[in-house]
Amino acid sequence: PLSGLKALVTAGPTHEALDPVRYIANHSSGKQGYAIAAALYKLGAEVTLVSGPTQLKPIPGIQHVDIPSAQEMLSACEQALPADIAVCAAAVADWRVAEQSPEKIKKKSDQDVTTLNFIQNPDILATLSKQGPKRPGLVIGFAAETEKVESNAKSKLKRKGCDWILANDVSPDTGTFGGENNTLLMIDGNGTDRWNKMTKDAAAEKLSRRIADQLKLNT
Repeated sequence: PLSGLKALVTAGPTHEALDPVRYIANHSSGKQGYAIAAALYKLGAEVTLVSGPTQLKPIPGIQHVDIPSAQEMLSACEQALPADIAVCAAAVADWRVAEQSPEKIKKKSDQDVTTLNFIQNPDILATLSKQGPKRPGLVIGFAAETEKVESNAKSKLKRKGCDWILANDVSPDTGTFGGENNTLLMIDGNGTDRWNKMTKDAAAEKLSRRIADQLKLNT
């Protein structure tokens, strides 16, 4: 059902370097994004997967673009346009240091607190949602939340300008980050669809089928 269509998927964390030795990141494994890329490919789409650093193996038949940072992920996504579908499943770091140190930052014995200045990273989901003529026909984001999951996700949907948001609770006790299962809320302009807990592969297949149905309606 997706034959002849191009899909862009982002996955994994980003690593934002502090100096040549250290970086800040998050616990994303990339499993959900990789599963979505595979599911879209199985339905016939030509898929580009832009991935942050993960331990996952490349998926045969899919174009992989491996990047470390948020700025490089945005650049790779823009180079992958035009696309019919964009699924932003990556857990992109919100901030990076204002000035990356060219040398390893040393601990000072007379200083208990070290201050680093951070600036915001580019907003990849919002940028893809506002691409004008190059905007994918269907732009889907993810909202990883630890509180007020539904209300925060609805706010993100409106703020980013995307078409759908998949929201999930990533609190430590849920085991979502790095785990094999996910419990999602699918939010669009018509409301909220609560998905039962399922494997990330099953969630990817359900989302991909929904994408195919939506694009069929639009043609």
